Amino acid sequence: MEHINTAQRAETLMRALPYIQKYYGKIVVIKYGGNAMINEELKHAVMGDIALLSLVNMKVVLVHGGGPEISTMLNRVGKKSEFVNGLRVTDAETAEIVQMVLAGKVNKSLVSHLGTIGCKAIGLSGMDGGMIKASKASEELGFVGNVESIDPKPILDVLDRGYVPIISTLGTDAEGNTYNINADTAAAHIAGALGAECLISMTDIAGLLRDVNDLSSLIPKVTLDDCEQLKKEGIISGGMIPKIDCCIEAIHRGVRKVFIIDGRIKHATLIELLTDEGIGTMFTR
Repeated sequence: MEHINTAQRAETLMRALPYIQKYYGKIVVIKYGGNAMINEELKHAVMGDIALLSLVNMKVVLVHGGGPEISTMLNRVGKKSEFVNGLRVTDAETAEIVQMVLAGKVNKSLVSHLGTIGCKAIGLSGMDGGMIKASKASEELGFVGNVESIDPKPILDVLDRGYVPIISTLGTDAEGNTYNINADTAAAHIAGALGAECLISMTDIAGLLRDVNDLSSLIPKVTLDDCEQLKKEGIISGGMIPKIDCCIEAIHRGVRKVFIIDGRIKHATLIELLTDEGIGTMFTR
């Protein structure tokens, strides 16, 4: 039995070989969020996936949010979290807390976690080197930002030195104001600016479903034209609209493929990138 198991493991590695070759030396952007960030077992699996991909010479860029941690810190200081269309209302005090949590606690804990498994990482925020230039999204939302431009040079510099860049999604304007930017939006713009081979968005859903109550209705592949039709049919609706729009944005900006995968499944990234079956929904032009 041990010989069979060993042979099976070897066969699994050989099946992954064409995919490793396909992505060898290519930039892969992973948007990290949802339950995979707060469940320690899932977090460890994600960090292991990133380490493995990096060791086989994929240029992994990790873009992260941190909504639950921000909410926890706001609760500690007695501030109530308010949301408009899924975006956190961010006054000046909240913006300071967001910066502290995202660029500090969350970012550096991910850098440390990767380091413990032998993968070198450097933490960045969109504020570093003027990477993410932003503007105010609306007066109602306060210091929530739209992405105006991305300077990929700080990220490329880190990649060229063999490190995994871990990016918190903060941006600044010409006056030095700090803005909280939606991680899906930031990841789409960053992937486009880097000319990434693919963008992987980790979520708490299986992917795009024809019927939200039926996991077997997963749509494995979608084109941009399909997206318009699926919106008309009401299959893409509600909270899925902004997520899908970010996928479309990334494709328009030159990213070859975008995947929405279920981050609640251990090693979902490896399953999507290195197997025939995949696990979520792939978006292409």
